[in-house]
Amino acid sequence: MDSRETIMDAGEVAVVLDELVSEISNGVGDARDLAAIGIHTRGIPLARRIVDRIAESTGAQIELGSVGITLYRDDLGTRFPKPLVQDTSIDFDVEDKRILLVDDVLFTGRTVRAALDEIVDFGRPARIELAVLIDRGHRELPIQPDYVGRRIATGRDAMLKLRLHEVDGEDKVELIRAAEG
Repeated sequence: MDSRETIMDAGEVAVVLDELVSEISNGVGDARDLAAIGIHTRGIPLARRIVDRIAESTGAQIELGSVGITLYRDDLGTRFPKPLVQDTSIDFDVEDKRILLVDDVLFTGRTVRAALDEIVDFGRPARIELAVLIDRGHRELPIQPDYVGRRIATGRDAMLKLRLHEVDGEDKVELIRAAEG
């Protein structure tokens, strides 16, 4: 049986998200040419929360989309014999837009690489910046976030699971370790 430990409760998730939104707001400057794209599954509600908070503070109406990266994965045939294909919804022109790509936990970089591949199939953005709530390290590709809520070091055999109210009914981060033996 796996061992689970809550390492961030709902209050801590809220504080980290506030800090992340502040960092993004300071980094993007004028948000009028900004659009956000969340990566399925938990990147979408995170992107929604970020967009809503930036809109509250700036009045900017930021377009929001989502990418389902299943068909762009480089391990599709080996790791996912019967993959769940998730919809992509980008209902705006990405050409020359500044895109804020949002994901929950950054690990190897392969999910982000797949999302980038899909986004550029829609056009050529002026810039794509990456925002993640948690960066746990262990990159396999040269991908680094522009905006990070928290850096949490883990072993490669452990897993960080962000739970969000919109998907899971609660906000928290769990550290999951495989049972020994």
